[in-house]
Amino acid sequence: MATGDREAIAGGGNPLGIEGIEYVEYATSKPQALGQVLELMGFRPVARHRSREVLLYRQGGLNVVVNAHAGAVAPPEAPAVAAIALRVRDAAAAHARVVALGAWDSPVHVEPMELHIPAIHGAGASRIYFVDRHREFSIYDVDFVPIPTVERAPPALAGLHWFGLVQYIGNDRMEDWSEFYRELFGFDALPDEQRFGILPKGRILRSPCRSFYLQLIEPDPSVVDVEGEESLSRVGLGAPDIGAAVKALRARGVEFVEAADVHTEARGALTKSWLGGVMFELVRSPT
Repeated sequence: MATGDREAIAGGGNPLGIEGIEYVEYATSKPQALGQVLELMGFRPVARHRSREVLLYRQGGLNVVVNAHAGAVAPPEAPAVAAIALRVRDAAAAHARVVALGAWDSPVHVEPMELHIPAIHGAGASRIYFVDRHREFSIYDVDFVPIPTVERAPPALAGLHWFGLVQYIGNDRMEDWSEFYRELFGFDALPDEQRFGILPKGRILRSPCRSFYLQLIEPDPSVVDVEGEESLSRVGLGAPDIGAAVKALRARGVEFVEAADVHTEARGALTKSWLGGVMFELVRSPT
């Protein structure tokens, strides 16, 4: 993309100059178990953090960070989506803008010789990071050490790429979260009739760069006494051909949910759960 095009987008409905998802971070005290799941899904471990128990997994343009670092709060045993990092034009400016608009700053402890990646609080205990080093020079060149003999840029399985994330929200919080993502980031809500995949609940928000989506889901009103703990939930992976992606993943040992209401079809598929709730949703990429 040319610089002029990027600046034109940032000046319109993309106030932060968002250019996609840089990485998704999981926190867990069982990193090896989660690593095995990621490898089934086609990821490969490519680098280790210089000072913390953090491992980088990659395939194609997908980066997943597995964080087992015991900081002020120990990571949970069951893996949980702890953060999403957004590619932006200027990380410091993006962070300053959203904090000025009311976002809660999330201070990050940085060791000597490490990059400072600004962040704000997201759903539940999660964070939203802002990254502007993702072209010739990336954050991984500073904070991570490559694993010897491992290919640093393994190809994506069946064309997999980021499609988005699912966020569970509290009762009657749909408008609050929609406003949060609209005012701070420039997301817009898709019409109810415009849906993707096989799990169409909730509201779908489209990123201002048009490269990924957030799906907001409220608690099921038929369930009694559910307050709805807010959190980032499963990850959505886009694929140009769901059948080909499912076939490739099944050959690696991945099992998919096959039930009357949720099953593999041309629009998408849902993996079975691992490790207390880790699931991946495949969604046919819109043309």
